[in-house]
Amino acid sequence: MYDSTCKFIAANYSQDVAKWLIGKAIPLTEIKPSELSLEPIRADSVIFLGSDEVILHIEFQTKPSEEIPFRMLDYAVRLHRKYPNLDIHQVVIYLLESSSSLVRQEELNLRNTYHKFNVIRLWETPTETLLETPGLYPFAVLSQENNREETLKKIVEKIETIDNLSTQSNIAASTAILAGLLLDKTIIQRLLRNDIMKESVIYQEIRDEGKREGRQEGRQQEGISFVLRLLNRRIGVISEELEQKIRQLPLTTLEDLGEALLDFKTEADLSNWLEKNS
Repeated sequence: MYDSTCKFIAANYSQDVAKWLIGKAIPLTEIKPSELSLEPIRADSVIFLGSDEVILHIEFQTKPSEEIPFRMLDYAVRLHRKYPNLDIHQVVIYLLESSSSLVRQEELNLRNTYHKFNVIRLWETPTETLLETPGLYPFAVLSQENNREETLKKIVEKIETIDNLSTQSNIAASTAILAGLLLDKTIIQRLLRNDIMKESVIYQEIRDEGKREGRQEGRQQEGISFVLRLLNRRIGVISEELEQKIRQLPLTTLEDLGEALLDFKTEADLSNWLEKNS
């Protein structure tokens, strides 16, 4: 949810983001990871934005990772291969404060290969910097200011001055989501108007995703109950340990088990099947 919100902000308010990260308020268009060749790209936290002169590659991270430096090099090579005449700016944005030395790693030394990229730690970023343009408001609650509730109040005041209702709604919803990383839900609900957020694209996307997950969870529970009833009729009451293993199976494996159990004669048959398919 946090990754998709950050990517939504970057894609929809690219000029604000570009001014912050590369010093130029230029419009950028999202480049889909599928346009880059070779191995699949982990697309949940990465976004590529491009213009006729520059490519901006942003990684949003809630936690530090040892993989980041190599990934930045890997993406830089792919981007250069695809866009050899464009300047490539790479930025890793860490959302949550960490004492790990990994959040301060801005380069990769790999034998004879050296690669440099930029790193932003939001908790070290001045709040006022992020309150300069609406597209950056949602990040301000994670900034240098220690009093998060007071910072959220400042953001809300800024949001209320936005004339465009669509922008106001999107920024409010994005702010609420990112604020959830540090603030209690009741504080966020008290300060941010829910009626405004409901009109936002990101709010609707999350709501729809929640509905899909709810339907999936419902099907999962139905599948578990159905399989357990069939097993009870086929081989009798099974052990609690085996039942717990069945409850952890994904839906597709449950469907396979529903077919396979017709050939079971003992609990051992079930145990062997789970051993092979779990």
